[in-house]
Amino acid sequence: MSTNAAANVATASSVMSSMTGIMSSVKEKWDSSGGNEVVSRVSSSIPQGTKDYLNTAGQHFFNRNHLRSVTVFFGLGEERAFYFEKSPSLLIARLQHNVSFFYLNYMLVFAILFLLTMITSIRTMFGIACLGGAWLYVIRASQDGGLKIYTITISQKQATIAMGITSAVVLLYLLSSIFWWTAGSGGFLVALHAVFRDASMHQDQEDAVEMSGDLTLEENASFLNPVEGTPAEDPKVAQV
Repeated sequence: MSTNAAANVATASSVMSSMTGIMSSVKEKWDSSGGNEVVSRVSSSIPQGTKDYLNTAGQHFFNRNHLRSVTVFFGLGEERAFYFEKSPSLLIARLQHNVSFFYLNYMLVFAILFLLTMITSIRTMFGIACLGGAWLYVIRASQDGGLKIYTITISQKQATIAMGITSAVVLLYLLSSIFWWTAGSGGFLVALHAVFRDASMHQDQEDAVEMSGDLTLEENASFLNPVEGTPAEDPKVAQV
């Protein structure tokens, strides 16, 4: 069991290193084929207001401050970090708060499960390695501006488009089972956390006001030293 796991990790490492070299070659071909110019033209056609809105929304959604620490995520040190809420209204409020408070952590859980499942699947890694080899062959064969198959000559642009479509279909086939397994197992774990995690003590964290500066109190401050001659308040009178 451990031997197979070690072999899978070694295969994944070699595939990842090969994919890194292939991606650098693809980037060079992309730059030389004028892909950046096409992207620039498409980007310039988008209204500036739309780009600003998308940029602001993306920065807010993927804000690093919204990624909660392990201590907060698992409630380490809290008295009752996990328990089942029997009241339906309180349970719904807990689900809404946990989803909005831990959403980046939940996305990270899905990503980790997806990567672990992918690198431990020999079939998936072999298919990705073959796909990378096909890209490498197309890149090298079309260095002169075209790819010749028997009597048919295909331009570099056409070969790149064909490989892009083929890659999408192959990856959809290879990763579909991993995707659904990750969606099922990750959704189960996230649902358990969202239902049982009581993070109500962090509910008002977004409303916290950051204080800056030093607080200095003088020894003769009026609220520390009552004025002489002022009678002390009698507790009995205060109760009346």
